Amino acid sequence: MASGARLRLVLLSFLMLFVELALIRWTGANNVHLAYLTNFVLLASFLGIGVGFLRAERGPELFPWAPVALALLVGFVLAFPVDLTTLEGSGGLRGAFGMAALPLWLSLSVVFVLTTATMAGIGHGVARIFVRFSPLEAYRLDILGSIAGIVVFSALAFLELPPVAWGAIVSALFVLLLGRRIQLVALVAVVTLLAIESADSHDHWSPYYKITATHTAQTKVAGVPTHDVLTISANNIPHQTAYPIATLRRIERFYFFPYRHVDRRRLDDMLIVGAGNGNDLAVALAQGAKHVDAVEIDPVIQSLGRRYHPNRPWQDPRVSKHIDDGRAFVQRTHRKYDLILFALPDSLTLLAGQGNLRLENYLFTIESMRKVKSLLKPGGTFAMYNYYESWLLDRYAATLQTVYGRPPCVEVGDPLAGRRQAVLTAGAGATRGCRTQWHGERLSAPTDDHPFPYLRTRTIPTFYLKTLGLMLLGSLLLVRVGGGSLRGMSRYVDLAFMGAAFLLLETTNIVKFALLFGTTWFVNALVFTGVLLSVYAAVEVARHVRLPPPPVLYGLLLAALVVAWAVPQSSLLALAPVPRFFAATALAFAPIFLANLVFAQRFRNVAFSTTAFGANLLGAMAGGVLEYLALVTGYRFLLIVVALLYAAAFAATRVLPRVAAPS
Repeated sequence: MASGARLRLVLLSFLMLFVELALIRWTGANNVHLAYLTNFVLLASFLGIGVGFLRAERGPELFPWAPVALALLVGFVLAFPVDLTTLEGSGGLRGAFGMAALPLWLSLSVVFVLTTATMAGIGHGVARIFVRFSPLEAYRLDILGSIAGIVVFSALAFLELPPVAWGAIVSALFVLLLGRRIQLVALVAVVTLLAIESADSHDHWSPYYKITATHTAQTKVAGVPTHDVLTISANNIPHQTAYPIATLRRIERFYFFPYRHVDRRRLDDMLIVGAGNGNDLAVALAQGAKHVDAVEIDPVIQSLGRRYHPNRPWQDPRVSKHIDDGRAFVQRTHRKYDLILFALPDSLTLLAGQGNLRLENYLFTIESMRKVKSLLKPGGTFAMYNYYESWLLDRYAATLQTVYGRPPCVEVGDPLAGRRQAVLTAGAGATRGCRTQWHGERLSAPTDDHPFPYLRTRTIPTFYLKTLGLMLLGSLLLVRVGGGSLRGMSRYVDLAFMGAAFLLLETTNIVKFALLFGTTWFVNALVFTGVLLSVYAAVEVARHVRLPPPPVLYGLLLAALVVAWAVPQSSLLALAPVPRFFAATALAFAPIFLANLVFAQRFRNVAFSTTAFGANLLGAMAGGVLEYLALVTGYRFLLIVVALLYAAAFAATRVLPRVAAPS
């Protein structure tokens, strides 16, 4: 009986984390509104799980209704998608079958409520069996299930499987855990809808995006007859188009501008970051490049370009393919180049989610630009091009002026959606053949600590403040109605502070590893797994070792946070990959391990484990809101916030003795 209950708790915990990750990935692929709020579905999931735990011993069983809520969510997202159909003019957002998209407030509200309902049902199922074990044993089993969840979800990303794969796994687990229930009919709808979506031959599921690729045999672009056109959208946003060289010369001449400033007879080594479908590669080869290191982070986009680009640049023997994060490649390589090109490395062309740590953000920091300069041969050239807003062009140009000691050359082309094509070119000396040097506003450069180039000033945009405020108000209402009186959680206010602190600590470590090792899905999966393993190790230590008193543990945790804050990231970047990994692991996971020793010591003595765990999860939701402070302060400052939150948790146990009272 005990072994069966343990297995059930592990499977339920697996289901809980797996569904959370799947919804974060899948909803964002079908609704471009979610580009504005990176942790929207995450916060809704925390809220739902928290409510489920608070209702562990109250009311009817919610778990059997989780498939129904999931079916409603899947049906809503597929019936009311939000696509960006054009980058020009107004009214570019469209729903299904060419209809107008739902208003942002309505679309996000429904997604938030249905996500919360789904996760509340699953959370309630976990909580009902959670109480059958001692707190630490239950937490240990929960972590084991969560580790399995992240591993399996990472495998799906590695295999580039479509949504029906996660739908089938989730449905099989529901059937196993629920047995024969009428609500399981909803799972047939879930799998059917996801199977229909997955059957679309135009859609490909990379680790980062839903890639929609259409291949047109013949069309006209700006009045120019064009053949064999590959058009790529990413998460319902127009992203790339593969044109032959002849068409690029006529309609997108900016691709050729950087080669005005180099000696093409000596273009021996070239680096292209953001090689995409191959347009930039085709131009480079046509301009005489003898060897090109082509870096592209998305394997599906690269594969499509290899198959369909009319000039077949990816098959050229002069090209070396690197499926990698651009900043990570720049940090690792020791090769020197005649020309380095940042080629349209924009993961969301129009909708800039300022709070997002987008795939390319670390490319544009001043530290990155200095590293790029060090990779140039004597007389080498750096160039970058994109469609820029005027102030963003000034920011990048000012960064280059700081790095190279002189204003870059600027060449401006055609407008698109309020932006202008622009090419910025710089080098150690005077830029060859430059007709126009940049003269504009000196905006501050993004840094590795504040990697938000698309945020004009250090502020939290009003849209975020309003949305987060409404989410918090709605959350308080849902907790009060669904979870009961807040008074029951008052004895666990310290655990709520711990939850907020831990989520911020996890955020800072994910960001740190993204900088040190790349923003690839594989790095993120390793970090999440590492966090869970650290938590599990702390729980095992707490179960088998007599821990020192809380003041000692809090003191050690504070010391680890001080060390993590004091060691500059630049010092780690200067290390070779292997010592960098060990140094980063020690700095990142020591505070996580100690924080979970503090948590485990406190959690083992709680009287009501589900209420305590619910309070901890709701605190984590508050931490997700506090994460947006990084837009103002940078990520390093979040470690100070973490320290203050743990100090508040410690103070709560002293000021309110009943908070820490053992069961």
